[in-house]
Amino acid sequence: MRRIPVFATLVVLIAAGVMVSLGFWQLRRLQQKEALLARYVAAQNATDEVEWTSRKVSKDLFYRRAHLFCLKVVGRSSIAGRSAEGTPGIAQTADCSLADGGKALVVLGWSDRPSAGGAWQGGEVRGTIAPGPRLVADPPLAGLHPNARPDPSEIPNNHLSYAIQWFLFAITALVIYGIALGKRLRG
Repeated sequence: MRRIPVFATLVVLIAAGVMVSLGFWQLRRLQQKEALLARYVAAQNATDEVEWTSRKVSKDLFYRRAHLFCLKVVGRSSIAGRSAEGTPGIAQTADCSLADGGKALVVLGWSDRPSAGGAWQGGEVRGTIAPGPRLVADPPLAGLHPNARPDPSEIPNNHLSYAIQWFLFAITALVIYGIALGKRLRG
């Protein structure tokens, strides 16, 4: 009669234990992400406006209405974006200098042309703080069309599927090892 291999069994059990613990970690992350998304929805529905300053814009301010004064545009770029109607195109951005010496990235508006909105040189900006962080102007500036409003529902929350994957990996490892062990013990 053959004996159960102690080292191999120990390795498989430790690996399965690690996979199960990763599954539970993903379940905790799911709860944290749901709480974060709930805070973002509450921030999105807040009626008061915050002032954007050069100090680090914390994640707690994402999706809040905000305002800033752009003293000077120090750089321009464009990124992929969507219009308020959902049409894909180009979000025109400006790097702004602020009065307190800081900088802010402002999404001026949407266009289907890469060079649109280049005449804007600064001024008052109102909009929504999006991850990045960046201030998505609302109303749009420089004659551009409105961008899609930043929406926390676009943030993926797939921690439950990750947890299920880890649990399935652990079960699969144990089943495969069980089959291999059974064949070994039968000879």
